[in-house]
Amino acid sequence: MAVSKVVEDVKKSSSKWIKTEPAGVGDFAWQNGYGVFSVSYSNLEAVRDYLVSQHEHHRKRTFQEELRTLLEKHGLDYDERYIWD
Repeated sequence: MAVSKVVEDVKKSSSKWIKTEPAGVGDFAWQNGYGVFSVSYSNLEAVRDYLVSQHEHHRKRTFQEELRTLLEKHGLDYDERYIWD
């Protein structure tokens, strides 16, 4: 399955679901773009640990700072105009 189709399906189904929630999330919207990263099986536990403590991690470093660092570390080109909306 193409990544773009998976993203489309996730955005559609989650948007539909969140609109049924009464918790005042009526202004929810997905951003226009998306990024896709893979993780090797050998790093699965480290990624799981990171996700569990992500709220603590982002007290010290913003998501934007972390993404820039990740992209630069792996030599990936990006344009700031298209990754923050």
